[in-house]
Amino acid sequence: MDIAVDKVTEIILRLRAIEVKEGATDPDSGSNPIDDGSTDVLVSGTDDATEGEVRGMIAGLNDDERANLLALLYVGRGDYEPEEWADAVRFAREREGVGEGAAHELLGTPDAGDLLDEGLDALGIVPDLPQA
Repeated sequence: MDIAVDKVTEIILRLRAIEVKEGATDPDSGSNPIDDGSTDVLVSGTDDATEGEVRGMIAGLNDDERANLLALLYVGRGDYEPEEWADAVRFAREREGVGEGAAHELLGTPDAGDLLDEGLDALGIVPDLPQA
């Protein structure tokens, strides 16, 4: 695998942080967060930088690392078996726009963080992730 496990782990954690967010449930909130039980922490909004952080992290990867990241997604999703790793990486490289396309695909895939984790697991790699 041509991407460091700690890079994948950091992306998994950020993707999971995005996935637990929900739309506005208290649109008229303006009170003190302590009074609201800090429920707005799990609400995505315009001031939420997590998605931007994921995009920045993926943009900072080289082409090989982005292809490997997408290949992990494909293995975790069951599109490819672990034995087909080279094919999964080749497919990821052939996809148009591996650069921004990789971020778009990961952010547009439900449970992408879990799928990356499952991809690592299928390859026999155990990342140091907190248990969900």
